[in-house]
Amino acid sequence: MEKSAIVTGSSRGIGAETARRLAQAGFAVVVNYVGGKASAEELTEAINSSGGRAVCAKADVGKEEEARLLFDLAEKEFGGVDVLVNNAGIMQLSLIAETDDATVTRHLDINLKGTFNTLREAARRMRDGGRIINLSSSVIGLRLPSYGVYAATKAAVESLTVTMANEMRGRRITVNAVAPGPTGTELFLNGKPQELVDRLSKAAPLERLGTPKDIAEVIAFLASPEGGWINGQVIRANGGIV
Repeated sequence: MEKSAIVTGSSRGIGAETARRLAQAGFAVVVNYVGGKASAEELTEAINSSGGRAVCAKADVGKEEEARLLFDLAEKEFGGVDVLVNNAGIMQLSLIAETDDATVTRHLDINLKGTFNTLREAARRMRDGGRIINLSSSVIGLRLPSYGVYAATKAAVESLTVTMANEMRGRRITVNAVAPGPTGTELFLNGKPQELVDRLSKAAPLERLGTPKDIAEVIAFLASPEGGWINGQVIRANGGIV
């Protein structure tokens, strides 16, 4: 039976590398995007050209009906869903005192509600023995100024992760979260002064930023048979920064 994976927000960064890595592991992949159509299509073509299977789907997971479409597509093209990687997210930094309502709502809609919507579909439709991997953030432990709203949504994702793991009892579905530290992606680098990037690059004992590949390898492990005994956990993949 062909196994499939949905990777949300997979047109670039950690999501794109994860989709590529899961395809290498033999999963048929739904590559999801909202605004990065060209890069998502390029990734889908690259996977198919290298002997894998992938389809590309525009869907805003913050909207229930669009999150549902990802599962519809996976079932139509691949027969079902075996892995869900909740990677879609935004990060807009501002001090709590300076954060407007629109910024709060956008983080809640994408980071939290987007994850919730796909988790709900997975609870109803994922094949037994599946794997769910949510993306959190090690910034929860770092407690840096200006990350308040972003960190709050990721803390909520960690709570959903543990609850979902317990609710999947009897179905052999594992639910875990991966919490990257500073990682050299557009999401992380955008808008940051070079001084801050340099400082965060040296903060971990390994003295470098993480890479999308670093994170994708952890996700691929959790999605593999070898990762089957890890459940209800948050793995801080951050080079030891916290």
